[in-house]
Amino acid sequence: MSFIQDPSTTLVYLLSLIGLIYWLHSIDNFKIIFKYMPPVIWVYFFPMFSTTLGIIPETSPLYDWIKLYLLPASLILLLLSANLPALSKLGTKAIGTMLFGTVGVIIGGAVSLAILGHWLPPDAWKGMGTLSGSWIGGSANMVAVGASIGTREDLFGIMIIVDTVVGYGWMGVVIFLSGYQKRLDRWNGADTSIIESLNKEMKVRGQNGKRPMEFMDLITMVSIGMLCGFMSLKLGIWLPDVGKVLTSFGWTIIIVTAIGISLSFTRFSDLENAGASHVGNLFLYLLLATIGAQADLKAITEAPLFLGAGVIWILIHATILFLGGRMLKAPMFLIATSSQANIGGVVSAPIVATVYQRSLAPVGLLMGVMGNVIGVYFGLFTAWILSIVGSFYY
Repeated sequence: MSFIQDPSTTLVYLLSLIGLIYWLHSIDNFKIIFKYMPPVIWVYFFPMFSTTLGIIPETSPLYDWIKLYLLPASLILLLLSANLPALSKLGTKAIGTMLFGTVGVIIGGAVSLAILGHWLPPDAWKGMGTLSGSWIGGSANMVAVGASIGTREDLFGIMIIVDTVVGYGWMGVVIFLSGYQKRLDRWNGADTSIIESLNKEMKVRGQNGKRPMEFMDLITMVSIGMLCGFMSLKLGIWLPDVGKVLTSFGWTIIIVTAIGISLSFTRFSDLENAGASHVGNLFLYLLLATIGAQADLKAITEAPLFLGAGVIWILIHATILFLGGRMLKAPMFLIATSSQANIGGVVSAPIVATVYQRSLAPVGLLMGVMGNVIGVYFGLFTAWILSIVGSFYY
């Protein structure tokens, strides 16, 4: 019996934890901690420890409600910034390099599971399918894919560890290679003129449209997110299950993603200038906290094997991406940014882009947005392939 049982009190507790984490994140003395262990990992593990200590319950109607109603709303709000016309300005070489990185994630996941599947648990494909969502666009896709295919909560935590250790480790390697980009471009026979053209296209991008959030903005965000999410949930129930991956909730996520992308072409996309993604992230982190609350701390003992799978996976991704970049004669800037746009998403892709070409952070942002747009679809596709690979072992 936990100290807190009431769903309302549990909600207040989880929101307070998230607030505490981000308050600590804003303090300079804690910057070094969050540099290597980002807020997302604390948002998951603090509730896990709270459950282990008997503060909050392992099961609650609140957890199911948040998954069913706040995740779809979150995806709607996060996709309002999917500026597809701006993405098209990246050109075929940049988009092609990005897609090679995505193909590397899909193939890398299947190969790593095929190599280590004998030693991994029967539902390893679900965990790795969840991770593929993160490695094609970021945390929002990870949560969406994981919820769609029914990944158990403690396995989700292991994937967060792999994502943090392997993903950020790879980011360090990519940044290290920036010191050799000219040498690598010469060896690769890269066409560096693309960098000049991207500079011209991206000059107008920035924070020009940002504005303070007003009440009308907030109520519109919540209304659109909740209404479209609810409609998608009802439509998903009517559609038949397909295999192990496309359950009714999987259909909901696919529908809600399509709606979010469609709304990005309308005037509702202006809500991003008032902070729609912040509201979406609040919903997303609240869901992540409830996933952590339901997890079993003992399952962390499975992490080393999954870390090994993650290393094999990222090496295959890098190999396919580099070969694809060589075929396209893409400069190292695009190869590195494409990799981070897949593996890290909208947060870290602009950082890597800036390290390689100081003026082209917007390119990294747009590539990260592209990963956010395609991540749910390709993440579910990867999960389907992994379910087939996993069936050979169990």
